[in-house]
Amino acid sequence: MNKERINGAIDEAVGSVKSHVGNLTGSTGTQIKGAVQQIKGQAETAVGKIEDAVHHAKEKQEASHKAHEAATHKN
Repeated sequence: MNKERINGAIDEAVGSVKSHVGNLTGSTGTQIKGAVQQIKGQAETAVGKIEDAVHHAKEKQEASHKAHEAATHKN
């Protein structure tokens, strides 16, 4: 899990709390701020997932390349 995913999870949770507080208090501004923060968190989480996928794909490619080189040098 990378920094973007952690920040996204935090923003989603804090935004949810703000939104609920806004609902309880009748504060439209707090509701909107909470919803915006939740959406920001979802976007950060999505970016983090993409970064993780790219990182894992790169690692897999490097491992495959090393295995291919090792097999080629043995022959």
